[in-house]
Amino acid sequence: MKIILVRHGQAENDTRPDSARQLTDLGREQAAQTAEFVMTRYQPDQFIVSPYDRAQQTLAAFQACAPTVPFDILDNITPADDAHQALIDLGHIEAECLVVVCHMSIVAHIAGLLIGEYPESFALAEARVFEMDFVMAGMARETDRFVPKQPY
Repeated sequence: MKIILVRHGQAENDTRPDSARQLTDLGREQAAQTAEFVMTRYQPDQFIVSPYDRAQQTLAAFQACAPTVPFDILDNITPADDAHQALIDLGHIEAECLVVVCHMSIVAHIAGLLIGEYPESFALAEARVFEMDFVMAGMARETDRFVPKQPY
């Protein structure tokens, strides 16, 4: 099984509630770059996304490449949620290649749990690919990663 963890693209400043922040033009470009990288190398059979706008806008770039791949919103993968519970919930999803679009810091904590290491920060719209026989802490290995154009 593969889990591809993706952080959302660049979002506007905290000018509205965090859940309603929108991607910037650069954020949409980053999402498109990451979607192209993932979709040309892997064949996702399920998308999972946070309920926050910027994550859903990032997922839209993936859906433009693969409109028939089903998606679900997982309410507990927002920035402050518990990575342990999120990993348990992801483990219940039947998929061979699962793309999960969410946020810092939970995305880094899920990645750290998968490989059994200290969480490493994700760049904006970064994708990391993990392979495992089954979803469980410490049972995965990172096999690929992609970082799109960054604002600095």
